[in-house]
Amino acid sequence: MRFGVDFGTTRIVVSVADRGNYPLVGFEEPEGLVREWYPPLVAFRGAERLFGWDTWRVQSDPDWTVVRSFKRMLKHAGPNTTIEFGGGRASLRDVLVELVTALRDELYANSTLNLEAGEPLEIMLGVPANANSNQRFLTAEAFRAAGFTVLGILNEPSAASIEYAHLARASRRAGLGSLLVYDLGGGTFDASLVEMTEQGNTVIAATGIEDFGGDDFDEILAALVIESARGDLPGGEPLTPGERFRLLEECREKKEMLNPNTRKITVDLDRVRTGWGDASIPVGDFYERCRTLIEESRDLLERVLERHPEHAVETLYVTGGGAELPPVARILKETFGRRVRRSAYMRSATAIGLAIAADTMEVFHLRDRLTRNFGVWREARRGADVTFDLLLPAGAGLPAPGEAPLRTERAYHPVHNVGYFRYAECTRLGPDAQPLGDITAWDEIRFPFEPSLSNADLTDVPVTPHASGQWIEEEYTCDASGHIRVTISNRTAGYRREYNLGRWSDGAAVGATIGS
Repeated sequence: MRFGVDFGTTRIVVSVADRGNYPLVGFEEPEGLVREWYPPLVAFRGAERLFGWDTWRVQSDPDWTVVRSFKRMLKHAGPNTTIEFGGGRASLRDVLVELVTALRDELYANSTLNLEAGEPLEIMLGVPANANSNQRFLTAEAFRAAGFTVLGILNEPSAASIEYAHLARASRRAGLGSLLVYDLGGGTFDASLVEMTEQGNTVIAATGIEDFGGDDFDEILAALVIESARGDLPGGEPLTPGERFRLLEECREKKEMLNPNTRKITVDLDRVRTGWGDASIPVGDFYERCRTLIEESRDLLERVLERHPEHAVETLYVTGGGAELPPVARILKETFGRRVRRSAYMRSATAIGLAIAADTMEVFHLRDRLTRNFGVWREARRGADVTFDLLLPAGAGLPAPGEAPLRTERAYHPVHNVGYFRYAECTRLGPDAQPLGDITAWDEIRFPFEPSLSNADLTDVPVTPHASGQWIEEEYTCDASGHIRVTISNRTAGYRREYNLGRWSDGAAVGATIGS
C-alpha cells in the first residue's frame, strides 16, 4: 500500500492512495476519539521513553519530561547528536527511529486502515523546502530503519502543488499555468513557484524561513498571557518543563479555535499550574505581535515574483496549519488581493499531494529544485589557502523519479598525499563564489591520493605536499530526493571509494573497490 507522510512539527499526517482516492488515515487517541493526525511527541522518564498518544496521556504527569516540536531538532543533527531530557541524554537518531517505529505500529494496530500484519508500507515523504540535505537524509533513513519503503522525498510546498493540480485536472480547469504556494506549517515556512501542465509540475523557485511556523504563534500567545496575568499569579517560581509544555499546548489549542469574529482569547492557566485560574487578552494584541513575522513571509513571496516576472501567477495557494491564523490571509490579501486562495485541506494538502505523487509516480512527474548551494572546500596554493568549489548550485533542477541523477565530475593530478574534502552547503554565494548566509557543514572525508596509503587509517595522517603523478577523478550524483553520493577514484593506481554524503553519515565509505 502506498502513502504520503507529512512529518510535521506538531502533527504527522498520513494520506493513503486508494484506487484514485486519497483519504486521510485516522488514529485512535487515548479518549477513544479518532484523529486525522498522529502527535510527534516524545516523553522521557529515566531510561524510559514514550511516543505519540502514549506521550499525550502523560503530559500532565510531573514524572515525565515531554519534548515538543521534535522536527525542529533535526536540521543540525549529526551522528552523535544527543538531546537532554530531565537531566539525562539520548541519541537523537535513536529517538527519531523509535518515534517513526511507533507511528508504524499505530498504522498497523490503531488506525482506520485495517492493514494485514506485515503488509508493505511504501511512502512518499515530505520535508521542508528549506531543509538541508542532512535533515532529508536523516529523516529518510529513520523511516527506512522503521520498516517503511521510501519511494522518494518531496519538498512540502511541491507536494501541496500536486494536490492543487490534481483538483484542477479533475475539474478540467483550463490553463493550469503558474502557482505560488504559501505553506506555513507548525515549524517552518516554505514558498514555491510552480509551473503546472497536464504532464506534471515544474518547480521554478523555492525558498523559505526555517524557523517560522505556528509554534512561534504559540510562543507569542504564551508570552502575552504570562505578561498579562503575572501580577495575579500565586507563587513566583519559574515554569517547569512540564508546565511550559502544557502552557504551549493550551495556547496552541486556543489559537486553533480562533476565527475572524473572535475578540478575546481566554487561556486556562489551571491546566498549567493548579490555582492559576484563567487569563484573557484582546485578540488584537495577539495579532499585532504576530504581524511582523507574517509580513516577513509575505515579503519573501514578493521577492520570488520579482525575480521571475515571466511567470504570471493567478493563484497564491495558502496551506499549512500555521496559515489558519486569521491575520495570515488578511495580510496576504492586502498585497495579493483576489489571487489568494486558501486550501480546503489546510493541514493535510501536503500529505494528500504526497499520496498522489506515490500513486502516480510512473505517469505524473514533478521536477523539483535544489534550494541550497552544495560544494567542497579544497586546499589551494599548495595548502596555503582553501577555496570553495561549487558542485551543485541552488536552483538546479532535480531529476524526476526514475530518471538519471544529476552528475558533476572533477579530474586532476593531486599535489598532496591525502585529499581532505570538507563538504558544506549554503544559502547564497558572494561575488567571489565563496559561501555566505547560512552555512551547514557536512562530512569531512579523507581519501588516499598516495597509493601506499590506500589501506591506511587516515585520521591522524597529516596532509603534506606530494606530487606522485596520480590521476584522480571525482563523480557526484544527486537523485530525485536530493541524496548526494560521491565516488573518488585513483585511476592510476586502480582503487576507488564511494560515500553517501550527509553530515550524520559520518563520512564513512559505503564501498571500496580495488582494481577499478
